[in-house]
Parts: sequence; C-alpha cells; structure tokens
Amino acid sequence: MSTYVYGITATSHPALPEGMEGVGEPPRPVRVLREGELAAIVSDAPEGLRPKRRDLLAHQNVLSEVGAAGCVLPMRFGSVAPDDAAVTGVLAERAEHYAERLRALDGKVEYNVKGSHIEEAVLHRVMAENAEVRAQAEANRQAGGGSYDQKIRLGEMVAGAVKAREAQDAAEVIRALEPAAAAVSSGPESTGWLVNASFLVDRDTAEEFLNAVEDARKALPHVELRVNGPLPPYSFVEPGPAEPAESAATPAGADAGAE
Repeated sequence: MSTYVYGITATSHPALPEGMEGVGEPPRPVRVLREGELAAIVSDAPEGLRPKRRDLLAHQNVLSEVGAAGCVLPMRFGSVAPDDAAVTGVLAERAEHYAERLRALDGKVEYNVKGSHIEEAVLHRVMAENAEVRAQAEANRQAGGGSYDQKIRLGEMVAGAVKAREAQDAAEVIRALEPAAAAVSSGPESTGWLVNASFLVDRDTAEEFLNAVEDARKALPHVELRVNGPLPPYSFVEPGPAEPAESAATPAGADAGAE
C-alpha cells in the first residue's frame, strides 16, 4: 500500500503522534517511520485522494499537533510515496539537507498574508492622488456625464491608476512586515489579491509581527489584509532535488487548508 507523508521531523521530537488520525474515510491512523536521526509522520494513503475540506483539515491538524511541540518540515497536501521503504530511503539520502532545514526552522512558524483593495476606498484614494483622473472626471461632469469616448477614457484612466496603486500597495505591505520576519516568500499571483506573501516568524516574537500587520492596516486603510497563521513553515522547507513523495492530488498547502 502507498504511504501518505505529512511531514519530517527529528527522532528526538518530544511529541511524535500516538493514536492520531489522518486523511481518509475512515481516517487512517498516523504512525512514525524512523531512519537514523530523522522521522517521517505518515499514514496509509487512501485511494482516490482529493483535496476535500475534511482531508485538508486532517492534514493540517496532524502538522499543527506535531509542530506545537517542536520543529516539523511540512509536506504539501497530497504527498504520497509508493511505500514505507521509499520514504525511509529518501530520509537516508537527504539526511543532511533535512537536518539543516530542521535546525534553520526550529522555533519558527509561517504567517500567510493576503491583501486586496477595498473598492470604494481605493477609488477615493486614486481620485485624491491623481490630478489627471480628477480633471477627466470633472470634464465629464460638466458635459452632463460625458460622451461615450469620454466615459471610456475615464474608465481606462481609473483602471490604470488602480493597477499602479496595486503594485505600490503590495510593496508597502511587504516593506511594513518584512522587518518583523526572518524571511519572506512570495506566493503565486492570483486574481483578487494584490499581495500574497508568507512570512517566517520566530514563534516567540509572533505578537510583534501581528502588531506590524495592525500598523499596516492603519497606514493603508484602503487595503484589506487577511492573515492566516501560525502555520507550519510550508513555504520555507526547500526540500531540495529529491522529494520524499510524489503528489497524488493537487497540492493545497498552507493556503487551501485554512481558507
């Protein structure tokens, strides 16, 4: 039977799971595979695994429980190896790399921050900051709303100004939060978000990071910031050229598990 991999930790981890349940219906018991100084948190892999909410939460719960007591290198949802031997084989092959990552990420958690514009607020800001947009809007008003071409022109000007504002605001969010983090990883771009970034934060200074988020919200009232965390450091594992598993389902990772 194939093996589902949740994460990698040290054999000295103080809270390796006992009696925990993972993905699948019914849930598969979570167990530990040991190889030298490393351990993989695994279970049997259910057939036809897909990123359903129940399994996403089960995956995240296992990592949260293990990560609460010590460092764990989280695998993305859907990481499946052919069998237990394949997992321990990669642990042996990549032992030095995984040990280095465990040392580097010890005591750290991830916060994912997404930002989007509040439509009415950003339009007010664009009008206040852009003289050309104000002039075109005033010309249209004096012309009784403006001709078709004038309306198109104003719409294009506003859209361009908002687009430029997105890039500026994304950079401002990163600048505001970066000093409170040990590292930053940009997430994939997607429609609706002007910024999608993950921050590696010392667990002991997480409050400082969250305070920095609140300060950014006050400084950028036209931007809605959503924070997801603390999470295992998905975006900072850097697994290297040899993965411990093959993806059997669409990777969901930190974002999907908490939305």
